[in-house]
Amino acid sequence: MAELIIYTDGAARGNPGRGGYGAILMFGEKRMELSGGFRMTTNNRMELLAVITALKALKKNHLPVKIYTDSKYIVDSVQKGWLNTWMKTDFKGGKKNKDLWTAYYHLSKQFKIHFHWVKGHADNPFNNRCDELATAAADGGPLMIDEEYERIM
Repeated sequence: MAELIIYTDGAARGNPGRGGYGAILMFGEKRMELSGGFRMTTNNRMELLAVITALKALKKNHLPVKIYTDSKYIVDSVQKGWLNTWMKTDFKGGKKNKDLWTAYYHLSKQFKIHFHWVKGHADNPFNNRCDELATAAADGGPLMIDEEYERIM
């Protein structure tokens, strides 16, 4: 049986600044690319939004999913249990991106997710393609509004 593999990346032109995300979903020979751009956001928000958008695109729940990202922020937050602590303490201490982490947390319960960290801007063609998608979205238009980010900034 083919496995579901997702590659993700986020980008920001300035941090904060224009931003974008890119994702590639692969199941056997099938591939889908996703991307979107925002007028004002951060790199970490785009990294998270890439993962969330990819998971929302899945049609079936409870699938094993391998997610490859160059974001230590995401990998460490999940694998080291930081996210679970943030959820239990309602993000006490001003942890950032509560809206996106909460969305990811609830989505993650629908799948069997395993994260893999990959070195960014290296020799991984799928990570490089996600970077192209993210930067093109950040540089393109029309750009969406990251309403939660703009509300709190």
